[in-house]
Amino acid sequence: MTGVVADGAGVTEPVVDLSGATASLGGRAVLGGIDLTVARGEVVALLGANGSGKSTTVRAVVGRVPLTSGGLKLFGTPIARFRQWRRIGYVPQRSTAASGVPASVREVVSSGRLSRSRLRPLRRADRAAVERALQVVGLADRAKESVNRLSGGQHQRVLIARALAAEPELLIMDEPLGGVDLPSQRILAEALRTQVAGGASVLLVLHELGPLQPLIDRTVVLSDGLVAREYGRGEADAAARVHDLACHPHPGEPAETDRTGLLT
Repeated sequence: MTGVVADGAGVTEPVVDLSGATASLGGRAVLGGIDLTVARGEVVALLGANGSGKSTTVRAVVGRVPLTSGGLKLFGTPIARFRQWRRIGYVPQRSTAASGVPASVREVVSSGRLSRSRLRPLRRADRAAVERALQVVGLADRAKESVNRLSGGQHQRVLIARALAAEPELLIMDEPLGGVDLPSQRILAEALRTQVAGGASVLLVLHELGPLQPLIDRTVVLSDGLVAREYGRGEADAAARVHDLACHPHPGEPAETDRTGLLT
């Protein structure tokens, strides 16, 4: 699986192209040479045990962790020259919608349009995008409420709506299902289905596939800062088993460092 798709004119550049990417945090090597692509319209899930490099990988893609070596292209442009960040929506891990600042659901979601509005007052198109995003995540009826009154799952839906309001071509989410109840997980899965149907590409960090499994085109398992194995559509159950063994070794199974046969 190359992450590159063909169109009528030939081969289309992947929206994400990491090549031999390495990165360190606090002087410790976290990524040891990641090769990863995401094609236009593709949904790619990253799985792996804690410390495998999943979150660091997506944070490197959005420019929050600098690479120490290797390359990164976004929409065919090297990261050093890339400026069109409005094309990318990012939902970080374990965040809250307003960080304690009083704000309504609509106000938080509207902030997702700032990259397009360039700080000018929101226009009709901006407001329409905000309303669409609220509808997609099922929060249109709570748009006027304070985000501080929402549950954890609803907070996550607000953050995703904020990213969707920017109408990104690439949506990157770090454990969007973490701490989210099953009804909210299903709403988020349907929200992603809508975006993918519209042509968006998606890169996800997941602890488990859950309701998102039918949407995933490719599952990439990371181990010790490297791509250990990739699974195509229809192989999600095998990917989930490898991930489960990496995170929760079963009785009688060898330790993760001795199970390289499962990851090759």
